[in-house]
Amino acid sequence: MSTSNKQAYQAKLQAQLDEWSANIDALEAKARQADAQARIDLQAEIDTLKTYQHQAEAKLAELKTASDQAWQDLKQGIEQAHDNLKRALQTATDRF
Repeated sequence: MSTSNKQAYQAKLQAQLDEWSANIDALEAKARQADAQARIDLQAEIDTLKTYQHQAEAKLAELKTASDQAWQDLKQGIEQAHDNLKRALQTATDRF
């Protein structure tokens, strides 16, 4: 794929990460308003989300520095990290 495809892919991933970051921030705000047990449960979910978020951000950073040929090799790992974050965020949002 060309450099422009790589850049478009990066932009799409960054936009999704930004959206999910806002969702995590909203869950943190909700946790601050919750009773003690719900706050503990929600904080555990948020900690998991942040782990997945950091993994996805690290993969995106790898993508940004990858050559035009190598970025396709990274794509599967990037998509796995994004899928993990997406599923965990959906689970947390559904639970709380």
